[in-house]
Amino acid sequence: MQSNRPPDDYAHGHHDSVLRSHGARTVANSAAYLVPHLATGARVLDVGSGPGSITIDLARRVAPGAVIGIEPVLAVVEKATAAIPDEVDNLTFETGDVYALDQTDASFDVVHAHQVLQHLREPIAALREMRRVLRPGGVLAVRDADYGGMVWAPEKPALTRWMSIYQSIGARLGVDPNAGRHLLGWTMAAGFERIEPAASAWTYATPDQRRFWAGTWAERAVASDFASHAVEMKLATEADLLEISEAWRSWEHEPTGFFLIPHTEILAWR
Repeated sequence: MQSNRPPDDYAHGHHDSVLRSHGARTVANSAAYLVPHLATGARVLDVGSGPGSITIDLARRVAPGAVIGIEPVLAVVEKATAAIPDEVDNLTFETGDVYALDQTDASFDVVHAHQVLQHLREPIAALREMRRVLRPGGVLAVRDADYGGMVWAPEKPALTRWMSIYQSIGARLGVDPNAGRHLLGWTMAAGFERIEPAASAWTYATPDQRRFWAGTWAERAVASDFASHAVEMKLATEADLLEISEAWRSWEHEPTGFFLIPHTEILAWR
């Protein structure tokens, strides 16, 4: 199938620093709420599978059930495919359009999407398409952060500026960085009736956690599509972005450094 919609412009892009951040995600740290509903032999579609770390974990948990991960960018699909371990033989990655999935009606037991809806101009349309490919009784699992609910300490003006720029980029792209708070309403609007909303959080507070989070964002602030969008939209200069990058490096070494990312988690049954 092919969508008539113009492609969404992904705010982060696919720089190595972005994929490195996404590659640290697993079912345990990003989809634990789904685990009780992963049955052996289940057929799973992972929408927006990125580098594939969650998808590979899903495949292990439902084997021998078939798992498909889809991404719109071929280079990302190729990288994810190359990362499939030899022993995981029930997983394929494909290019795909969330608004026009190639999969047939009622063909999956589980449809999963992690940090996807915040990057879509039409999240309800995407959810309707995910619902279409779910079998009756199948479960949708979507999880998105809420940038407006993120908190950190100590305060640093450049990090406050980072958040303002990010929110402005989202507004210009027509997407909602604060998607977490809207997931319940979007899922209801997509036609789901049995819905279980919940929430969880990521925290970065130990030295190793700060090193990882600050390290990826220090690079992303100057090298990813976040940086190019900010400059092209005249939301920041390269000097501003360098200051933000340096603030991340500084925050990393704060002994009281703390960063919290809230997530909404939705389970919904067709």
